[in-house]
Amino acid sequence: MAIREIRTVPDPVLRTPCETIREITPSVRRLVQDLLDTVDDPGRAGLSANQIGVGLRAFSYNINGKIGYVLNPVLEEKSGEQYGDEGCLSVPGLWYKTRRADYARVRGIDLDGNEVVLEGSGLMGRMLQHETDHLDGHVYLDRLEKTERREALRYMREHAAK
Repeated sequence: MAIREIRTVPDPVLRTPCETIREITPSVRRLVQDLLDTVDDPGRAGLSANQIGVGLRAFSYNINGKIGYVLNPVLEEKSGEQYGDEGCLSVPGLWYKTRRADYARVRGIDLDGNEVVLEGSGLMGRMLQHETDHLDGHVYLDRLEKTERREALRYMREHAAK
């Protein structure tokens, strides 16, 4: 069991698109266990591999008491709209209203190579989009309106200097 340290902005690993997992190796199995262990904490909805410093396409989730993971997720559908508070473990202390699709569906695989489909609305839909954004090298701040984004970046600069 390993609870891993969360990387925070401006760590470059968060801005680097993650590589596809080509083979299920012992290190990939350890990565999945670390993702599951690290997301298993109240208030954590999802965690991507690059948030713990690993540049592979994998994330774990913790939604409504259900904990799981997906490897090589691809966001294949989204619909509707929601506009609500969003935060991020890699952007500690900041929450901003963020526009997302209400419903999202991702398709990937598990550690045995079996297909996994995760889908949902509300918090689940938001998490699926948030985590796939991470794996593509984006953080939720990229989706904010210009004024809010500038405010968030200023806050982070000021608090990083302390």
